[in-house]
Amino acid sequence: MNYKETLFFVGKCLTITHNQRNRQLIQEDLKSKKIDWDNVVKLSTSHYVFPALYCNLKRCDFLKFLPEDLVSYMKHITDLNRQRNEQIIEQAKEINELLTSHDITPIFLKGTGNLLEGLYEDITERMVGDIDFLVSHDEFNKTIALLNKNGYHKGKNKIDNSIVSRHYPKITKSGKICALEIHYKMISNNSVFGYDHVLNNLMELSNKIKVLSYSDQILMTSYNKQINDFGQWFKTPSLRNSYDLFLLSNIVSCKSALVNLNNKYSDYLNNFALSTETLFNLENALIYSDKIGSNNKEFLKQQLFYISNPKKSIKNRKRWELYFLYKSRLSFSLSLLNSKPHRKYLADRIKSKLKL
Repeated sequence: MNYKETLFFVGKCLTITHNQRNRQLIQEDLKSKKIDWDNVVKLSTSHYVFPALYCNLKRCDFLKFLPEDLVSYMKHITDLNRQRNEQIIEQAKEINELLTSHDITPIFLKGTGNLLEGLYEDITERMVGDIDFLVSHDEFNKTIALLNKNGYHKGKNKIDNSIVSRHYPKITKSGKICALEIHYKMISNNSVFGYDHVLNNLMELSNKIKVLSYSDQILMTSYNKQINDFGQWFKTPSLRNSYDLFLLSNIVSCKSALVNLNNKYSDYLNNFALSTETLFNLENALIYSDKIGSNNKEFLKQQLFYISNPKKSIKNRKRWELYFLYKSRLSFSLSLLNSKPHRKYLADRIKSKLKL
């Protein structure tokens, strides 16, 4: 199995709990005994869906087709991730209790939000890096100060780069399993999808925990991949993001997510939806608008080309990384003329470099 074949195999596996057609196809693949499990493990690990793969295979009683030593390894990793996620959930609840007691409302995002709301049949399915949450711009500095007071701190050599970022640098606390990312923006272009867009549609869980509405979670998942992670330009797939989109789309339709949002980036959203449909072998299940256009078809064509040609994919990525690097530097240089916070950030960076 080459990379593309492995990618599409894992993609289909992630749907088999909910999709009968793919369940039958995967069963036939497993019975053929032609699966390159080394490649499957490498790819699903790199895409952070290894536990989700295991859970889907287990739910469909397909583990009997796998080598016994592989099943033992998958179970071990999955159990470790379950323990980690249990601690992340408890840590997030503690953060919520602390902040709400000081009249700050955190909105939990991405993986942590998904865990808290119960998106997954088994919490171990999602691999989470950090606890991400959004606060209003007015509450941002107050939140940082409060968490600092309660033992959360950024690294010694880290400076506050939130003026050029969506969030404060990661902060950690001794004895806590996960770093925190305090966001005041969800995506790079806050005017497209920001705090004001989601505030009136929040879901409130138990213990006053707030998460995005399902429709806004669909948008967040798509924007995060296409804009924050540069998927629109790199054209690299992300099975973890796509799996979240797939599960969310079983609750509300992607089309409904755009109803109340005048979105000039709808093409980006359709590109991600079309990519997910293709990787997961779905048919007309996720598209945001009534039909796909030539731009969306061209995006998919290029993505499939790069999937089949990894070296050219790397070259394309490096080219865009260079472009965005120079673009951000130019934008920053122009901001120095009129922005005192930008000048302070530059001075802090220079001081930090000198200390090194």
